[in-house]
Amino acid sequence: MSERRLRDLRRWHERAYREMASAGERRVAYLGLDLLVPSTVFGPTPTSDLLGQAVTAETDPTDRVLDMGTGSGVNAILAARQGAEVVGVDLNPTAVDAARLNAERNDVRALFKVSDIYSAVDGTFDLMIIDPPFRWFTPRDMTEAAATDEGYRGVARFFAGVDQRLRPGGRILLFFGTSGDQEHVVGLAERSGLRPQVVASRDLTQDDVTVTYSTFRLERADSLSEDLSQPRGRAG
Repeated sequence: MSERRLRDLRRWHERAYREMASAGERRVAYLGLDLLVPSTVFGPTPTSDLLGQAVTAETDPTDRVLDMGTGSGVNAILAARQGAEVVGVDLNPTAVDAARLNAERNDVRALFKVSDIYSAVDGTFDLMIIDPPFRWFTPRDMTEAAATDEGYRGVARFFAGVDQRLRPGGRILLFFGTSGDQEHVVGLAERSGLRPQVVASRDLTQDDVTVTYSTFRLERADSLSEDLSQPRGRAG
């Protein structure tokens, strides 16, 4: 990554951090949900629907779903709205409290826990969802930790544990953008025996720099069917 690109990322990150830290609690309407998002919790962005719509399409009522880094509970709630059994986890206790309240606000049931990756997670899952921080910087506080994962250590631990957590025939939805080291993060998935397929993407331009945001559907490489063109979705 060029020095200019790094400077751009730092500038964007600092601006987003200041806005998030000073925003206070905000009310957000998103894909039919009514959400309250505290200032230290990452909420939906203009590209979050790329993942949210994929969650809605992918979730089957018979699924057991894990939402890793649930934040305000958005994707856990979308999966629960489809009738699935859902567990949402986050390192930030404020996020977990917000997710619980947002599930109640939107009349769905889901279990939310404070967890350092898998530390409080039990059992296995048919669908796992992860929208990790794009930045690899060292966070200064819990607010910044919503947007940074130092050296991508957290996402590396997530993929290292997938083999024990993902059921046979299971799927993972990963959201990431080229404003982070997308090649590295997708490579972590591939080294864990997963094969990525882009199911949604969008380009956004800021300060004359274009970033591509993508939702990846991941399956174990040895379980893929010959036809990779049609992602599994809900019946009806």
